Amino acid sequence: MNWLDICALEDINPLGARIVAGPAGAIAVFRTSDDQVFALDDRCPHKGGPLSQGIVYGRLVACPLHNWQISLESGDAVAPDNGCAHRHDAKVENGRVLLSLNLQTAHP
Repeated sequence: MNWLDICALEDINPLGARIVAGPAGAIAVFRTSDDQVFALDDRCPHKGGPLSQGIVYGRLVACPLHNWQISLESGDAVAPDNGCAHRHDAKVENGRVLLSLNLQTAHP
């Protein structure tokens, strides 16, 4: 797996996101309240809303357009909604946020 050094963990606000450019568009890198990081394409599976502008709580982000709840861990929409945001691997090592691009297509 190829890991890209994105930024320092401190550069992403707790319960916030940072946008990075990916080969298929913007990727939102999220930071939870316990300093875990997750990465999803910055498009809600519903209407393409910018997930990076949503509210992060627990391991979920709420899309700012229609409040769809998206799992940061899987990218799946929480029922009763149905859909999936494309997920990328992310981790923190030595205070740095690392991202590995998942170039395969997202599952339906």
